[in-house]
Amino acid sequence: MNNKFEPRFGFVNFAEIWNGRLAMMGILIGLTTEVLTGQGILTQMGIG
Repeated sequence: MNNKFEPRFGFVNFAEIWNGRLAMMGILIGLTTEVLTGQGILTQMGIG
């Protein structure tokens, strides 16, 4: 079967893989900014 016609939205493997990758990047960027600034993420946004 050709994967060219596999849906890319909803709970499909393609969407879940990209969701996980973007979540990992967000966590890494958040932790990096905490280390570089010495402030938590909420403090940087003005919430905490």
